[in-house]
Amino acid sequence: MSDFREQLSSTIVELPGVALRRMVKVVRALDRLSRNPVYRQQVDAEVPDVARFDPGHDAVMMCYDFHLDGMMPRLIEVNTNAGGGMLAILAHDPALPADQRSLSAKLRKRLLQTFSDEIKKYSAGAQLKPARIAIIDEDPAGQHLYPEMLAFADLFRSWGVPTEIVEPQRLQASADGVSLGGQPVDLVYNRHCDFYLASDEVAGLRQAYLAGKVCLTPNPHMYGLLADKRRMILWSDSACHAAWQLSGADDRLLDQVVPGTWLLAELDRQQVWSDRKQLIFKPVDSFGGKGVLLGEKISRKRFEQLPAAMTLVQEMVPPSMTEGVDQQVPMKTDLRLYAYRNRVLGVTARLYRGPVTNMRTPGGGFARVRII
Repeated sequence: MSDFREQLSSTIVELPGVALRRMVKVVRALDRLSRNPVYRQQVDAEVPDVARFDPGHDAVMMCYDFHLDGMMPRLIEVNTNAGGGMLAILAHDPALPADQRSLSAKLRKRLLQTFSDEIKKYSAGAQLKPARIAIIDEDPAGQHLYPEMLAFADLFRSWGVPTEIVEPQRLQASADGVSLGGQPVDLVYNRHCDFYLASDEVAGLRQAYLAGKVCLTPNPHMYGLLADKRRMILWSDSACHAAWQLSGADDRLLDQVVPGTWLLAELDRQQVWSDRKQLIFKPVDSFGGKGVLLGEKISRKRFEQLPAAMTLVQEMVPPSMTEGVDQQVPMKTDLRLYAYRNRVLGVTARLYRGPVTNMRTPGGGFARVRII
């Protein structure tokens, strides 16, 4: 088992309190928007059938990623099934052992409450906690955040809930329900990146989810509402704000924090090429920075190869910079809020060098945030 501390930075990132308060407002504004019936109807027209199914519960461990432009945070993207939440917690005291004993009683209760809320909603109040949990991902032991999954499993077991970490193929799943080794599973903590459950390996889980036989969290419904990158096209469109009848405060907030975002297919390609140095290109279905291209570095040949219907074009918002404790070249800084619905669970920074966020920069990784 690798050590959490390999992905923690000893650098402390300072965050102005006014910026943090605005970031929290963004989380709450988007949570309200996700429950707006006009917005939901608009999103339903753009997502696959599986995402239109509302399971009646939400999504644990969501995160909202920001770059800081002076005192103004700018929203870069929203993620469901976000990893790193436990690392963010441990970044506040890297000397502690990497398991649930590192968590204060208050924070431990806060994390478990999110899973309790999910199963209560799923069961219409009949259960206060799951009977059995499966944590799933593609090749879990091969993931660089596998130690975090182990920590979550320990946390759930200390709660009295049997928990296993498995590939989805190991589940016995169908429209009749989900089991593992002959034991029924009522909550699946989903770390898998097949967000719309489209692949064969999660076909059985998809059937169980759509039949209402398992609490799958995060799930395709919440991904479609908030974490599909194409939603940022809507959020950056003032005409959409008017159609949703947003409050004046939420309208202004989204105008301020969401960078201009478009689908390449809807733009004049030659004009985009001319403006490329102020833009960033993202595959609509990518995660973890995969396939992200900076406009200032893209070649004409690579630009012409971008699939127009699957490429997001976004106004470039440079990350702020943080001096490392080693006094080498300053590191780029992303700020991340972890949240459940409108409740913020914690804030962390990710420090890196290079074109996109990574956990391989010497001295980089998840870092403690100091509010100033």
